[in-house]
Amino acid sequence: MAPGKLWRKNSLLHHLLRLVLPIASLALVILPAPTWAEEINALPGSLGRSASTPDNLLASTIEDIRASRPDSALSSVNRLIAMRPDFKLAYLIKGDLLLSKTRALPGFGGAQANSSSHSLDDLKDEARVRLLSYLDQPGPDKLPAQILQMAPGQKYALLADASRSRIYVFENVNGEPRLINDYYLSVGKNGVGKRNEGDKRSPLGVYTLNNELPKKQLTPFYGAGAFPLNYPNEWDALQGNEGHGIWLHGVPPDTYSRAPKTSEGCLVVTNPDWQELARYIRPDNTPLVITAHSEWLDRDDWLAKRQQFLDVLDSWRNDWQKLDADSFIAHYAPDYLNNLGKAWVAAKERNITQKEWIKVGLTDMSLFQYSSGNDNFAVINLTQHYSSDKLSDVSRKKIYLRLQNGQWRIAFEKTLQSAPSVAFKD
Repeated sequence: MAPGKLWRKNSLLHHLLRLVLPIASLALVILPAPTWAEEINALPGSLGRSASTPDNLLASTIEDIRASRPDSALSSVNRLIAMRPDFKLAYLIKGDLLLSKTRALPGFGGAQANSSSHSLDDLKDEARVRLLSYLDQPGPDKLPAQILQMAPGQKYALLADASRSRIYVFENVNGEPRLINDYYLSVGKNGVGKRNEGDKRSPLGVYTLNNELPKKQLTPFYGAGAFPLNYPNEWDALQGNEGHGIWLHGVPPDTYSRAPKTSEGCLVVTNPDWQELARYIRPDNTPLVITAHSEWLDRDDWLAKRQQFLDVLDSWRNDWQKLDADSFIAHYAPDYLNNLGKAWVAAKERNITQKEWIKVGLTDMSLFQYSSGNDNFAVINLTQHYSSDKLSDVSRKKIYLRLQNGQWRIAFEKTLQSAPSVAFKD
């Protein structure tokens, strides 16, 4: 086949790749009129998956496009449309496949040239992040830096990555997260980092999902259902972050999916995906970490990062047990100490120095990490077993660590409502 005809037949692949090249940082973005073979070689060995789901059929379509099998690609996308007649992106790809048989495409979405630019841009964005999820999948040996420890009572944890438009589901395997599934996700129109009511941003941080809202209270806009997040949480309140009504919900019944950035601040998934996600959610127990970018580490690096935080906690606990009030107080961020006030600091110092001995045990721990702008945080929930010559106490505690000047310091600390036992000693 002549090179021109070969390239014209695979011009859809060319335009698909151009959607993700700036993000994947591939040198092909600067090459004039790259050859079909070069683009094929830039892709990983296999994009396809086995199960017949919309995501997997889309992957099969891309696999056929990359292999210059337009008829097979058309068959795959037709199956996708039969499965989800409301999947607009599938129609866009089908139109381009049909058009590419007769002439070179002017660009991705060339068959929909008469569509509104806003609608077409939304579909391009969706195609970009969906394709990127296949090009940049975390390997089976990778672990998420955002989830470093799951407590024994946490069966599952969720990680929402705004940059990839994916929400990942992890199972608790002896405290370590094991990836079991992931789904396409839409976030706020202005991205993430919510600060104000109506800013059309989704929040960043560690949250829990509350009880599912009764379906009779929801309009069809929310689709299969909705789980409210506990936004604003303690840290949001401390920072003055405003807003309310941030939910994880579905889409209207006449819609399959929405653009990557399309909500007023909620997290949005397809209705079938919402129904699957609901199986993993334990209200007020399943953590949800929302991050701008997830980081995936080799196991040794992941263990080293977790140990870094465990060492911080051990140092704090050991200074407490050594009755070293000054070193203990130094674990707290200066701005947090200012908020607590001099009276709190003086009382804490007396509480430590007037004891003959103190023992502190930390169990049932969860450890999550996220970034917000240039700030890095870790959120820890644990059971604290405190005993001294005067008092014995068991309580649940939440601790926020913040990286300041290269050191992790306690930026917020809260004793949770559940305090199993307190005993005073004679």
